[in-house]
This record gives sequence, C-alpha cells and structure tokens, in this order.
Amino acid sequence: MKKILALVAVATTLLLTGCSQVGSAATIGSTKITQATVQGSIDAILAARQGVDTSQMQLETGEILNRSQLRFHLLTVLLLEVGKEIKLSVSKAEIDTRRQGIIDQVGGQEALPNALVGAGIAPNDFDKYIEAILISDKITQTLTAAGVTEADMGAQISKIVVAKAKELGVTVNPRYGKWDATVADVVASDAAGTAVTPTE
Repeated sequence: MKKILALVAVATTLLLTGCSQVGSAATIGSTKITQATVQGSIDAILAARQGVDTSQMQLETGEILNRSQLRFHLLTVLLLEVGKEIKLSVSKAEIDTRRQGIIDQVGGQEALPNALVGAGIAPNDFDKYIEAILISDKITQTLTAAGVTEADMGAQISKIVVAKAKELGVTVNPRYGKWDATVADVVASDAAGTAVTPTE
C-alpha cells in the first residue's frame, strides 16, 4: 500500500493549469478525464467507507478528496504515456498477479475493502492503480539499467512525468483547484495568497 500512496505523491509534481471545458475535469493532450469519471471514483470511495470501520482512519473529504482523485487519474494517464514512449506495457496477467500479491499482503480478500478505504482507492479503480504501479516499476527498472541510482530515482521519475505533462499539455477545470507553482501542486483556488489579491 505504501507504494500505491507514493504514486499519488508523485502527482504533486504535475504542471496543471486552468480549464474551462464543460464536462471535463482535466485534459492531457488529446485525452479527456471527465467530471463523471472523477465523481465516479469519489462516489465509490464514499460508498466503500460505509462498509468498514473508519473511526481510526484519517480520510480525505470534500475538495481535498476531489483533488486527490483527479490527481490519480491524471498521474495514471501520464505514467501510461511515459510507458508508451519507451515501449512499456502491462498485461492482464501481470495485473492479476500483482492484485493477488496485494490482497495477500493486506491479509486476504476480506481485508481488502478496509485497505482500499484507508489508501483512498476506489474499488473500481483498483486495477488501474495496479497498472500504474506496474508501469512505474518498469520505468524504474529502465532507469536503473540506464544508471540512475535508487537515491535519485524519485526525482528522476518526477522529472520525466513533469516533462511529459509539459509535452502533452495538461489543463484542469478550476472547480478542482488551480496550479500553484510555489508548492508544485493542485491547490484550492483560494490558497494562492497574493496571487488572488483583488484590484481596486
């Protein structure tokens, strides 16, 4: 689960700007992430929380949950695009094997719903998360073979993802927040400080 959460953290390096397209949460090049897709993930997460004990969990809510789910969908698209560029792909068999490995790791199928809720993963997005993890692993293997050290790996992957975002062009609907270059993240629209100081 730590690796899954680490993937989400990589998304904070994405270059995002405003987007005015109706129905679109974000676009990456010609790929559109609809608001319905993001909302579907949010609704599935909220529904899954009803079936587990969340009293000891620190769970995302409201706008924070909205942004984190958009980050996931953006990052997945960008990682897959990076994979395509260096001719990496993931098979269904690989996804099935990794899924079973995660299920075993968290304590079996019965423990999976609790683990997914704790990690902020919609059940219907589980395979997509696994695909992103596998692509990330393969990118890591490729970089390792190219001589990138483990200490530099995180920064190098972030650099590659940012470059891909710039190459494709990423836009984000303002309802999910805005890009704040000072913290390299999608932040609440009212969190830009002096950048939103009203004029006379």
